Amino acid sequence: MLDEIKRKLKELQKKLAGLRVYLDIDKNEASLKELEAKMVSSGFWNNQEKAQSVIGELKLIRVTVGAYFECMEEYGHAIELVELLSKEPDQEIISEMKELLEKLEKDVNALEFKSLMSGELDRNNAIVSIHAGAGGTESCDWANMLLRMYSMWSQANDYKTQIIDMLAGEEAGVKSAVMIVSGPFAYGYLKSERGVHRLVRISPFDANKRRHTSFASADVIAEVADDIEIDIKESELRIDTYRSSGAGGQHVNVTDSAVRITHLPTNIVVQCQNERSQHKNKAMAMKVLKARLYEAKLEEKKKEMEKENAKKQKIEWGSQIRSYVMHPYSMVKDHRTNYETSNVDAVMNGKIDRFIEAFLKWKAKK
Repeated sequence: MLDEIKRKLKELQKKLAGLRVYLDIDKNEASLKELEAKMVSSGFWNNQEKAQSVIGELKLIRVTVGAYFECMEEYGHAIELVELLSKEPDQEIISEMKELLEKLEKDVNALEFKSLMSGELDRNNAIVSIHAGAGGTESCDWANMLLRMYSMWSQANDYKTQIIDMLAGEEAGVKSAVMIVSGPFAYGYLKSERGVHRLVRISPFDANKRRHTSFASADVIAEVADDIEIDIKESELRIDTYRSSGAGGQHVNVTDSAVRITHLPTNIVVQCQNERSQHKNKAMAMKVLKARLYEAKLEEKKKEMEKENAKKQKIEWGSQIRSYVMHPYSMVKDHRTNYETSNVDAVMNGKIDRFIEAFLKWKAKK
């Protein structure tokens, strides 16, 4: 038994040594000290925007560096327990060793999982746009279920969410919604959700209780940092204002505070109606526009984007990335990775981590 523990620890030690290099822990440690020094320097808070940018960067680095050194601490404790067991096999120490080894393996695997996110924008916040496909009320309800699923996943992972635009369905659900998910690696995780999602169920809106197939799409882009320069000319924008739509009641705006911005050269349209102030809605819409233009720039801007758009399939049967079947059996299956589960309820309540992990591993192999 002791030999098996030593073998596992040797494997974990090799993984940790590789992760130290791959995650550039030494460089990140130096960056951490540099950023911490900036925070205590005089005049740090004079520029609030810059200060928040430094704090955000600091949090991101702490997530990775902190997780690595926590693993190293656990590994060191495990080595101490092995030495104790070598001298005196004790049942209490054996139980502690088993628990520690299980935790260490789990934490190292989580760190390896994080190392899969090495894209330029993976650490950024995510902007998630959901659109109902053809199918009226059925698809609108399905789009709303997806929005809830991502909201619950975000909450479970300590991410903040903000819905900045929503168009309600005529009878139920939503025709479209845009939500910002804020926190370390939000985009790195949620980029796995980009594509068409298919639902098969007995319709709650059909009096004859027939089986229906519905579609909704999720588009995920990274929010762009304020210090990244994107040239947006005012003359290339068409800005429209309109009244915010809502469910009614005292908080529905009676002024034209909602803002829609069209970037004329690319025909990209963004809108925001979440805030009560037109100025704040415009600022948020510009943030989303900046993210969309930056994404276009990364895809070699206009020509590449046009080619990509030409390839885009309609929201219909042949283009889905994942199927959610509630009837005649229970199954959620990702068509890219073939990962599947029969626990549909758990998935709809935000338990999508295994799907995300399977996607990132599949993507890394390509």
